[in-house]
Amino acid sequence: MSIVKKEGFNFSFDTQKCEVCGGKCCTGSEGYVFVSIQEMLEIAHMLGMEFEEFTHKFVRKIGYKFSFIEKPCDDGLACVFYDNGKCRIYAKRPKQCKDFPFWEGYKQENLTSQDSKSLQKECIGVCFES
Repeated sequence: MSIVKKEGFNFSFDTQKCEVCGGKCCTGSEGYVFVSIQEMLEIAHMLGMEFEEFTHKFVRKIGYKFSFIEKPCDDGLACVFYDNGKCRIYAKRPKQCKDFPFWEGYKQENLTSQDSKSLQKECIGVCFES
């Protein structure tokens, strides 16, 4: 079992649950998967695409940031790289995806009981301390 615990968070995360969850963090209501230019360059290279082609096909500008586009799915919307229960770019996924569920908004001092329930519903790998 691969349990991750990070300072400032009152939960742990079992990374093995990702294999069976069905990508709940990749699907749902509208959201943003922010990606840096360096990450876009690496993903484009991995996919064998020119950077410009990659950005036109998969990226949208949100203010001064960049985010992957979304596509319709059974649960609402999904990241454009989420297919058949798997991330097509998992090896080069953005930092935002690598960091989940350890996001600033889920730190112990920021987390409400409603947030805790929502996080557990979204991520079966999250286990709150008693």
